[in-house]
Formats: sequence, structure tokens, C-alpha cells
Amino acid sequence: MSVARHPRPKELENASLQEIMDRYVGRFRDKTPDWAAFEDARIEGYKRAQHRFIGAGGSGKHGDTSVIPARGFTLSIMFVPPGQGNAAHTHEVEEVFFVLQGFLTVFIEDEQGNRLTSRLGQWETISCPPGVIHGYVNDSLEPVYFQVMLGRAKPETMGYADASLYERRDAHLTPSS
Repeated sequence: MSVARHPRPKELENASLQEIMDRYVGRFRDKTPDWAAFEDARIEGYKRAQHRFIGAGGSGKHGDTSVIPARGFTLSIMFVPPGQGNAAHTHEVEEVFFVLQGFLTVFIEDEQGNRLTSRLGQWETISCPPGVIHGYVNDSLEPVYFQVMLGRAKPETMGYADASLYERRDAHLTPSS
């Protein structure tokens, strides 16, 4: 006989194993790429698609029943075509990029504009500490898929380093007319 040594969360106390399996398994085939998950994704050079697996995340979008509820982190897969990336930004928590396929050039920078870059390949990662300006670009000839994990179930919206992007950082959350 098995004994659970830790209690289930309140919302799962009476859930069947099938209910837990149905709610806590995420499949790529069930994901719809979100090309408007971030405000900067509307700008050429920053176009990318997010496939959210765990948590509502910084995009603030809700209602996707294929997303697994988060407790302490978010997890997404990003698809970035050649020549695209994201705008320099910070988070209040750590953010991890883990390359699954392709090559990704990541960067960190300071407030004086000094920037260091590193090219990551398959199975390589960077952990970006809170408050450190960072981002990435796919400067290769092939698309890249990588995992993104943030250290909070619902992190704040990205803190773009660019003032005009920062001012409208939540604009993608309202429906366009």
C-alpha cells in the first residue's frame, strides 16, 4: 500500500486520479501559438509565438483550458523565427531560457548600455536573475524552440528597458478594435 507523505492542495483533496491526470498533463498538439502574448511581439524584430504550458504568466491572458494551473512558476515553449527576438527587459523573479532546438543568442546588459552576449545551442540554458536587463535574438538561419520558465505562478508584466514599450506594456491585454 502506498502512503502520500504530503497533503494534496485543497482543490485536489477529493479529485480522482483521472481528474488530476486530465488537468495536469499538457500536450504540444493542444497548444495554439500566441503571436500576441507580449506587447513587443507586435514589432518587427520581436515577433515570436508563445505556447503556454503552466501558469497564466506575465502575458496576463486567461481562459485557455489547456494551460496547467501554476503554483510556483510558469513554463512555456517559445517559437522564434530567424531574425526575431524580444526587447530588453527585466522581471521581478528569475527567468530561465533552455534551448530545445536551434540556436539562440542571449544577452544581458546594464543601464549604461553595456551588453554581453552568449550563443546557446540545444540543451543549453541561461538563468536571468531578477532585475538584470536581458533578452534574446534568433540570429541564425533556422527557427528556434526554447523553454521559458519564470519563478512565480503569475509574474508581473515584463519591465521593458525601453520607456515607450514600458508605458504600453499591458496594451496587448486589451482586444484590438
